[in-house]
Amino acid sequence: MPTVYLLLGSNLGNREDYLLQARNLIKAHLGEIKQQSGIYETAAWGVENQQAFLNQVLAVETDLIPEELLQEINFLEAELGRVRRERWGARVIDIDILYYADLVLQTQRLTIPHPELQNRRFTLVPLTEIAPDFTHPVLALTNQQLLKQCPDLLEVKKFK
Repeated sequence: MPTVYLLLGSNLGNREDYLLQARNLIKAHLGEIKQQSGIYETAAWGVENQQAFLNQVLAVETDLIPEELLQEINFLEAELGRVRRERWGARVIDIDILYYADLVLQTQRLTIPHPELQNRRFTLVPLTEIAPDFTHPVLALTNQQLLKQCPDLLEVKKFK
């Protein structure tokens, strides 16, 4: 089964609890969580005048194909109460597909690897914690190398 790397994020309500609920739903609906990073706190990116985010990266073995995975993720986000109002706005949960094994895919609804992964420290720090040597299939750089080159200067700090 392929391993997918997912980024969880929350900045509304009990952020830590939303990450826990998301992990439980992922285990129940998407596949086995093989690894999980620590939880990190980061100032909001994109729309900055909002509460800080908690972020975590998971490595999940799944038998779902990419489009099914995206559909299930959207369902899980809705189950947890996510309402899509504005791009990069506040949300109880956000689940992004970072990598799907070494697949490169671009459709109307889905781009894998995540197109902004290399530009976001809040993604690369937890991703590098669990998969430092995984190589980006388009950029041909490891996550560790991407983190060293990341132009994002937002502080990412371990939560608790």
